[in-house]
Amino acid sequence: MKILLVCQYFYPERFRVNDICFELVKQGHEVTVLTGLPNYPDGVVKEEYKKVRYEEINGVKVFRSWLLGRGSSNKTLFLNYLSFAISASLKALSLKGNFDKIIVYQLSPVTMAIPAIVAKKKFKIPLIMYTHDLWPESIVSGGITSKGTIYKSVKRLSKKIYKQADEIWLSSQMFKYYFNDYLEIDKQMTHLPVYAEDLFGSIPQREKDGEINLLFAGNIGEMQSVETILLAANELKERNDIVFHIVGDGSSKKRCEELKKEYHLENVKFHGSHPLEEMPYYYSIADAFLITLKDNKSISYTLPNKVQSYMAAGKPILGAINGETAKVVNQAECGFIVEAENHYALAKTIEKFVDIKNKEYLYRNSKEFYSKNYSKENYFINLSKALNN
Repeated sequence: MKILLVCQYFYPERFRVNDICFELVKQGHEVTVLTGLPNYPDGVVKEEYKKVRYEEINGVKVFRSWLLGRGSSNKTLFLNYLSFAISASLKALSLKGNFDKIIVYQLSPVTMAIPAIVAKKKFKIPLIMYTHDLWPESIVSGGITSKGTIYKSVKRLSKKIYKQADEIWLSSQMFKYYFNDYLEIDKQMTHLPVYAEDLFGSIPQREKDGEINLLFAGNIGEMQSVETILLAANELKERNDIVFHIVGDGSSKKRCEELKKEYHLENVKFHGSHPLEEMPYYYSIADAFLITLKDNKSISYTLPNKVQSYMAAGKPILGAINGETAKVVNQAECGFIVEAENHYALAKTIEKFVDIKNKEYLYRNSKEFYSKNYSKENYFINLSKALNN
């Protein structure tokens, strides 16, 4: 099959779309990627890519359209989104080929689908939206109020974009409620949850030393509600056997560090942000993983990718989170979940976990559920089925 994949981000930027494209080529598909100039996450276009407009990577044909770097402000981020939508649309008009399907690997922003819509009209072939971030809901994490004019305008635009798709693939099963009930979109939808990178499948087990180490890894933004973890740590700071580890960076990190200082939390350690290759070390520290999100109905539909990597590592999951993640963890019976933003309940749940004599079933259930539902092998079987549907 000849596939045109559109995504604003691609190698050397680190997103799972890279691995998916490379694997599709190995399976005999012809894959062409329409993307931008690498600038994530530092916001500056890499010098060696400023003049690169075409290259071939692991058999994938990559066309790069010009864009402005993300920068470090909301203004430059908006210009980054806009420049790609315009430049890549023009590039789509000049593309030559005999494609069978177009796939948008839709992260943020949803406007990265606009060039794919242009290509759909040019080549007259089906367009699939593979949705990983819900829009307009994702802009709330950037500080945009859901009651303001900007949000309402982005909602109208998002709705128009999603309606152009012939089919929508869902990284989280509960996304369908958002599309059906909130955006009033009725399309064919296929649930296609992602897998974890291979390096998370062979995490060494830590030697027991009497301490219980709990790890949160990932973005520390407004929607992640990592403050809930800090407040739970405050409830448990008299217990010398529980240590909280926070690995990552984001807009709310400073606030979390202030909470640590304000409450004198010696049981919390911030490790900063680290490249993917270094994460197995931090995963090996954990006796259990932590996951939190804000108490927001639409955001709760999301299944953060860290859930798959946590399970692949074969560790229990403790969280204060609603929706899809709570459903998955409870179904897997690999941890304990309380309602979002309830730090008192999270603290009680952590104590419950620590005091369990035999925890081995939680570790076993986590690994087995991943193997049955999220493994890389199963993913590509299901992807092939979806492509040939």
